[in-house]
Amino acid sequence: MVHWSSDNRIKILVTGPKEQVGKALIKAGQTSDVFTVVGATSNAPNLRDKQVVTEVLERSNPDFVVNTLGYNSVVVSEKKVDLCYLLNRDFVGILAQVCKERDIPIIHLSTDHVFDGHYASGYSEDDQTIPLGNFGKSKWQGEEILRNKWDKHIILRVSWLFSQWNENFLTSSLARARCEKVMYAANDRQGCPTSAGDIARVIFAVIRQLNEGADAWGTYHYCGAEVTTRYKFLEAIFLRAKQHEQLMTESINSVPRSEIYTNAERPASSVLNCKKLLRNFGIHQRPWRTELSQVMDTLYTD
Repeated sequence: MVHWSSDNRIKILVTGPKEQVGKALIKAGQTSDVFTVVGATSNAPNLRDKQVVTEVLERSNPDFVVNTLGYNSVVVSEKKVDLCYLLNRDFVGILAQVCKERDIPIIHLSTDHVFDGHYASGYSEDDQTIPLGNFGKSKWQGEEILRNKWDKHIILRVSWLFSQWNENFLTSSLARARCEKVMYAANDRQGCPTSAGDIARVIFAVIRQLNEGADAWGTYHYCGAEVTTRYKFLEAIFLRAKQHEQLMTESINSVPRSEIYTNAERPASSVLNCKKLLRNFGIHQRPWRTELSQVMDTLYTD
């Protein structure tokens, strides 16, 4: 059945409006003639309470819920273990139960960290998951709870997220470049950078087709087009940034990841195979370099 909100738009509730993808969804929704996007707010400790989650959904009465909320700091997840599992696992289970009771589909964001990164040619949705650290383990357990509780779900695994918002590889690299003469980046860690705005585009496209009756629930992968390394990605960031400002950094040194990532393990390869998303929803990958240019222009003009 096609769901429409009272103003003839598809109403989306975003659980994490302050997260990168949450902000991108809300921004894109402001100019959409198809979607109404609203953000939910609640203190993290309250999210273990089913009644609180129920009240949030009752107030907003959405057609779809997009769960962008999560504890996404790989390093801090090793220290704040309880909060990590609360947001990435326990809350997902409560949200799935409440949505099932109201027949509301869920789009849930997950991560490449459910894989150990040893498969360099690109992970498909059916490949064995070997999650790394509390971040990867909690996200994987959240996925499994959602699969077991509520059939009407899309789990969208993404990798190397960047945007003009919050702390991410792009924004933290620019901050360091303004005060460090030499920077270092891994030459043996590969992936596909993915902008928050591009993920918002994908989520809108998926929801629109589900709303029109597509029966393609399940787990999917999405990332930007073109495999690169952290070192090459940092080079691309600097190339664009130098068109807008004078940076203190004089050189970028290419080093093994073992010299950088000493506080928490990351996948050596975060490359995701996105063929299933293309096959079932007709959604193509966009080049991350194009997305990077757009994000950088926004950073320096807004």
